[in-house]
Amino acid sequence: MADYSLDDLLYLMSRLRDPVDGCPWDRVQDFSTIIAHTIEESYELADAIEQGDIQHIKEELGDVLFQVVFYAQLGKEQDSFDLASVISDLVAKLIRRHPHVFPEGTLTSRVGEQTQDTEAVKQTWETIKSTERAGKQQQSVLDDVPNAFPALIRATKLQKRAAQTGFDWNNIDGALAKLKEEVDELIAARKQQSQQQIEAELGDVLFSVVNLSRHLKVDAEASLRATNNKFKRRFQYIESILKRRGASPEQSSLAEMDALWDEAKAKGL
Repeated sequence: MADYSLDDLLYLMSRLRDPVDGCPWDRVQDFSTIIAHTIEESYELADAIEQGDIQHIKEELGDVLFQVVFYAQLGKEQDSFDLASVISDLVAKLIRRHPHVFPEGTLTSRVGEQTQDTEAVKQTWETIKSTERAGKQQQSVLDDVPNAFPALIRATKLQKRAAQTGFDWNNIDGALAKLKEEVDELIAARKQQSQQQIEAELGDVLFSVVNLSRHLKVDAEASLRATNNKFKRRFQYIESILKRRGASPEQSSLAEMDALWDEAKAKGL
C-alpha cells in the first residue's frame, strides 16, 4: 500500500468537496452538520484508548484527524482559515501556555532541567488561560464553557471555573454535607410526588456528586465510564451463566441474578 502524507490528505479533502466531481455527501456538509460525527469519532477514540487496542487507536486517530481537516477545508473555502493557520495558532498558544518549557516565548528556547511539579504547572496553565479569557472581555468566567459538553464534564468545568474565584468548599466535608442535603431534598420531593421537583433535585444530587469527585481528585466522567464497563461485564456474566442453564434474565428471579452478580464480583469482573 502506498504511503500517504498530510498533503495527500488535504488534497483528498479538496477532491471530496470539489463542486464538479466531488462526493455528493461531502459537498453538502457544513460546520454544523458534521458536529455529531466529530463527537462520535472522539468517543470512539476514547473507547479504543480505554480498551488498550493500539491498532484501533491509530485508526480512530485518523478519523479524528479527518474531522479537523474537514473543518479546515470548510474554513479555507470561506477564506476564513486553513489548516496551516490552525496549526500556527495552536503552536503559538501552546508556547505561550508553557513558559516553564519555552522561557523566552520561542519554539527553540529551553529552560534546562525541569524543576516545577505537576501541580505548579497546572496552576500556571490556569493563570495564563484566565488572562486570555480576560482579554476576550467575557461577561462571566463561565462564558466559554461549551454547552455541548457532556453533562458530567460540563459540571466539572463550571465548578472548577467558579472555584478559581473562591466560590468553593474549603474542604471535602463541605462537599459531603452538600451531597447529603441534596439527597434529603430529593427524598422530600419524591414524597411530594412532584415529577418536576424530583427531576430538579436529582440534577442537584448529580451536580453535588461531581463536586465531591472534584474534591476527591477523581475524574467523574472517567469514573462513571469505568463503572459502566464494570456493570456491562458483570451483567454479561449473569447472561452467560443463565444461558448455560438454559434460562435468561427474563426467566430468572432477582435473587438468582443477585447471586450471580456477587459471583462475578468475587471473580473480579
